[in-house]
Amino acid sequence: MKKLSKVEVNKKLKRLSGWKMVKGRNAITKSFKFKSFLAAFNWMTAIAFYAEQKNHHPEWFNVYNNVDVTLSTHDSGGVTQLDINMAKQMNLLAKQQA
Repeated sequence: MKKLSKVEVNKKLKRLSGWKMVKGRNAITKSFKFKSFLAAFNWMTAIAFYAEQKNHHPEWFNVYNNVDVTLSTHDSGGVTQLDINMAKQMNLLAKQQA
């Protein structure tokens, strides 16, 4: 998968609510907040199935109802379309949890 340029990533981030570049790293990040731990865990489970299907796995950290996510395609050395697609799916499923 081809790494996207910073210009391409920034253009795509304008259409991805809440996502931003990670300082000092070629990656994107977002913090999600859910109504409860169970809602956060259900979302993470749904994303885990999607990630396994795509063979593209997020870095994430969960405390109670908060999930911090970082996306980067390690094999490509930065953000690729896989990360953008994962971010879109995360936003979509988070919206459904609300």
